Amino acid sequence: MLAVASLCSALSTNVLAETSVSNKLLLTGGVSQVEGAAGGGLTPWAVIGGYGTNNEIGANVHYTYAKTGDFNLDSYGITVGFYDRFELSIAEQKFDVGNLRNKVDAALPGAIGRGELSQTIVGAKLRVFGEAVLDADTWLPQVAIGVQYKKNHDGDFVKSAVVGAKDDSGYDFYVAATKLFLAESLLLNTTLRMTKANQFGLLGFGGDRHDNYQPQLELSAAYLLSKNVAIGAEYRMKPNNLESPANGLLFGGANVVELKEQDAFDLFVAYAPNKNVSLTLAYVNLGNIATVKAVGADFGRQDGVYLSAQVGF
Repeated sequence: MLAVASLCSALSTNVLAETSVSNKLLLTGGVSQVEGAAGGGLTPWAVIGGYGTNNEIGANVHYTYAKTGDFNLDSYGITVGFYDRFELSIAEQKFDVGNLRNKVDAALPGAIGRGELSQTIVGAKLRVFGEAVLDADTWLPQVAIGVQYKKNHDGDFVKSAVVGAKDDSGYDFYVAATKLFLAESLLLNTTLRMTKANQFGLLGFGGDRHDNYQPQLELSAAYLLSKNVAIGAEYRMKPNNLESPANGLLFGGANVVELKEQDAFDLFVAYAPNKNVSLTLAYVNLGNIATVKAVGADFGRQDGVYLSAQVGF
């Protein structure tokens, strides 16, 4: 989602190279997904972030805000691409759980005890073969491999009896393939991720249901309406690891604290007013995040708005 305007503009046959900042084609530098890597809003793509070509270095900064019915997420970071081959990124996430805390603390004072969770994500990506634009008239996609190290800064809470995560840090490993179809003005991406992260890592890693790496499929599609506007959709599978220990300790085994994780998807429109700026507006659905119906926190459907801006060169 975040990189749609960047890459899909390459589908326009009248796009010209610009040399005022770099030699890369207009909008092909990519932008940052919610975890910092160049790609869609929900999923990394095979492209390398920034506007550097094979003899240049490019970089971008991003800020993202997502608001669902009961939770807020802020993400900001920087992505640097080296010679259109290797990418490094770092992102900081702040997850507002104030609504849930207020509901739970009214019945169980101090059970959550905080209004915000946070984590840092450091990522690396290597383009293995293919070039999305230059290979657009062949069957060959651009393919990259990547890793994201995630450190949750609220380990005492995510590993507590409320959440029950097994760890407060972990690695995600992925392979991504991005393919442009110039004649059809279409971009498709498939990413396969190996992960133990709960809610992208914001609720820790692993749990009583599962504590092993599981493959998760992520899909993106974008269609270029004009040189500067794209629409599309994304889908991201997520593991379902957590079973709150509090259900057995406090509620006789009843499923009062529901941490069942569901897949995420979005529908977006992306706009790039110029080479250096991209803006995205989306509807995003994250499913259930954390629900405690017994105290009035009936948060089973978390959908809302997603806004993102990136500045790059």
